[in-house]
Amino acid sequence: MTLRSLAANTPGRRANWKALGLTAEDMEKPKIAVVNSSSELAICYAHLDGIAQIVKEEIRAAGGVPFEVRTAAPSDFITGAAKRGSYILAGRDIIANDIEVQVEAALLDGMICLTSCDKTPPGHLMAAARLNIPTILVIGGYQPAGEIDGEPVDVEDVWSGSVGERFGAVPKFPVRDMAENAIRGPGVCAGMATANTMHSVVEALGMCLPGHAPVRANSPKMQDNARAAARRIVEMVHEDLRPRQILSEGAFRNAIATVLAVSGSINAIKHLQATAIEAESGFDIFKMWEEMADVPVLSAVRPTGEVRIEQFEDAGGARAVLKRLETRIDTSALTCTGKTLAENLADYDIPDPDIIRPVDQPIGPGPAIAILSGSFAETAVVRLGIRDGSRPEEFTGPARVFEDVDACMNAIAAGAVKAGDVVVARNQGLKGGPAMGGSASLILFALDAAGLAKTTAFVTDGQLSGLCLKGLTVAEVSPEAATGGPIGKVRDGDTIRISVAHRRIDIEVPAEELAARPDPTYVNGATGYLANFREAVQPMNTGGVLLPPR
Repeated sequence: MTLRSLAANTPGRRANWKALGLTAEDMEKPKIAVVNSSSELAICYAHLDGIAQIVKEEIRAAGGVPFEVRTAAPSDFITGAAKRGSYILAGRDIIANDIEVQVEAALLDGMICLTSCDKTPPGHLMAAARLNIPTILVIGGYQPAGEIDGEPVDVEDVWSGSVGERFGAVPKFPVRDMAENAIRGPGVCAGMATANTMHSVVEALGMCLPGHAPVRANSPKMQDNARAAARRIVEMVHEDLRPRQILSEGAFRNAIATVLAVSGSINAIKHLQATAIEAESGFDIFKMWEEMADVPVLSAVRPTGEVRIEQFEDAGGARAVLKRLETRIDTSALTCTGKTLAENLADYDIPDPDIIRPVDQPIGPGPAIAILSGSFAETAVVRLGIRDGSRPEEFTGPARVFEDVDACMNAIAAGAVKAGDVVVARNQGLKGGPAMGGSASLILFALDAAGLAKTTAFVTDGQLSGLCLKGLTVAEVSPEAATGGPIGKVRDGDTIRISVAHRRIDIEVPAEELAARPDPTYVNGATGYLANFREAVQPMNTGGVLLPPR
């Protein structure tokens, strides 16, 4: 093959690269982007400079030339502080565009992405699908959780405890003590929240090497993984193995099955849809999701159950889940190894059959996540977790409508929300949020702390943290309020009916009456990049991409 970087090897480029220390021999080698989201703002990314160094050394040893480039590094707990968390999801598309601006503009031959907190895995997958140059991801790993009096404590405990205190709930330890002990090192949140869900998705798609997700951040295993990926990306460039060969329909189905089997974060749906859009594949992830609804829950990692992420990794992680699902998924899918998933799994034995169960001995029936539709939404997402009867799946009640999160939180605190209500929080969506800020999650923790999680239903056009799994919660209602969806026209007292069994969410108001109601007046005050995002973002059926569907 002809290297892209060699074909563009102009005298000006040679002069610049020679000044960076490249030799004449280097000019002929594959040029590999090392995409690093290192940041001193957040512990999720604090270790990546060291990993980047390992990767660059190994790429050189394998006969490539590495170029480290930086991107934005959104972290829910840090960059979620301003604008009601609106920069978090919007950061995903900044990452994808940033990679295009640097890697595609320079006509580099391949890239290896150091993928960490929630929005970096989808940002990297979207960029890989868009650029379609040989790409492999390195899983950034999860943080070590702390403990108090011998009991594990993680960031989920801190978050739920801090919200719960406001509503009279007593946390298992003082919140200040938990905050000082919950995180003991770099990496993403412990548990099967969005980051570890997306890390597992990356492996299920075949975009990282087998057995790499999840992994303890900065561990010898993670460092060895990074070295192996660095060697492999040079081989992939020579083989001209590209993402769109890997991101097949079977690969997406394998990823969906994996998320369902671990009761992962609902955010995976929009990220997979966005990746499919960027790959110009035409796949409808929402439709595929319902077609995979019979996949049962095989592992109950927190917040679904009490399994720790360390136990899940030691039991084989995503690789073991895929092995369990072998008869339910497409094992002919090509992976970044250059082999099929079947070949990757052929000689693999699951280390712990109790943590990751066989398909015929599941923890709970599927689906752990379902897609609803009806007169209230074209699509909406409900996370069910382990379907053991502890959460309602059928609910009918009067709407209690809130225009913003603060108003809803205040109503819950004042006792104005009652058992039997359907709590509706709108103006939280892609355009109305804008960018689906994560503040809607606070309502769910508040309902739980107030003892209402199992006696109310919660409906929002916003997104929820991957840590959220309480009560009957319907999120990402589309079309959203800001685009004229029914959620923007619902009024207090309107009856809303939710049926998981029938995959329905309906408003019991005649269609002509609903259509005649005026659209709500709402100004979100977005400025700068968020204003641009609000204007350019596409609907939820695209996963919220900024580019129009091709």
